[in-house]
Amino acid sequence: MSEKTKGIFFDGESAIPKAIDIVFDNEKDVLVFETENNQQHFWDLDEVSFRIKSKNMYLEYGNDPIQNIKISDSDFVNKIYDFKKERGNLSWYHKLMDMGIKAHILFTVFIFAIIGLGYFFAIPWVAEKAVVIIPEDYDSHLGTTFFEQNMLFSNVDAEKTKALNLFAKELNLKNTKKLKFTVVDSPIVNAFALPDGNIVVFSGILNTMKNYDELVGLIGHEVAHVNHRHSMKMVCRNLSGYIFVSAILGDANGIMATIGDNVNNLQSLSYSRSFEHEADLEGFEIVVLNKINPKGMSNLFRRLQNEEVVAIPEFLSSHPVTTERIKDINELIKTKPFRFEDNLKLKKLFFVLKK
Repeated sequence: MSEKTKGIFFDGESAIPKAIDIVFDNEKDVLVFETENNQQHFWDLDEVSFRIKSKNMYLEYGNDPIQNIKISDSDFVNKIYDFKKERGNLSWYHKLMDMGIKAHILFTVFIFAIIGLGYFFAIPWVAEKAVVIIPEDYDSHLGTTFFEQNMLFSNVDAEKTKALNLFAKELNLKNTKKLKFTVVDSPIVNAFALPDGNIVVFSGILNTMKNYDELVGLIGHEVAHVNHRHSMKMVCRNLSGYIFVSAILGDANGIMATIGDNVNNLQSLSYSRSFEHEADLEGFEIVVLNKINPKGMSNLFRRLQNEEVVAIPEFLSSHPVTTERIKDINELIKTKPFRFEDNLKLKKLFFVLKK
């Protein structure tokens, strides 16, 4: 059985369209038509692709050149479409269009879910990894810029700052950068590390401590953040929407410019759970390396957790000490071997810091 209609033929060589009579022979599965000089063409329907636009069907055949036929006859269009569908030769797009409105809604939801997951997880992950193309010298520039801008408005305790730096010099901190400690006279129960090695400790958190081993735990934790460039990674994550394209292109200058314009983000960083765990683990190792009682770190965590209702009890803004973190430290104390001994120098310096 054959169907016949009219169409417009484009031979792929000339820009001039040709009107043709086209026959659909559904027994031989071919389209047959004649062009000028009575030249007959036979298109195997298995090798014909198509698209539908504004109720017109555009058939495409061949490779060199690619030939096209435009058909406007809706009955003829439907017959070819049904034939292709029966043979399982529809493209994924046409299969989707045949699935109905419910499938379209589900597909739309799926696409938006993929976009959402990409925005909230994939893009921040790529931006975080982009830190490897940022020279570490830039960490120093960024941290120093922030420190100089913000310490102008802080009440630095010179005597305690000196004592804290002497305290830190007594420890093996496994640091990869030169460290500088500053004590700010403030009731805030907090401390934070900058990417250049500056570590700021508020007197509020010092007043909360009862023993020097707690201070060693705090210092070990903050130094771990510096060693692993956690603040730079989190800044990249927080600015992921701006940094993503630069990271894909390997444009380190573009990333550094974006971070530099947002240097004050260092003050409100919120470390990820994995970064806090990494800093806790390395902080514990530093405590044990220096033959300090690691129970001091657990004691400090519990004390900070108890202070949460009245102060900022984080090692860095917006990151509270959780019960799970305390549990992890206590598990390390139970399972990891350690030996500790009194350190009279650290005791004496801690007394100065507590005055």
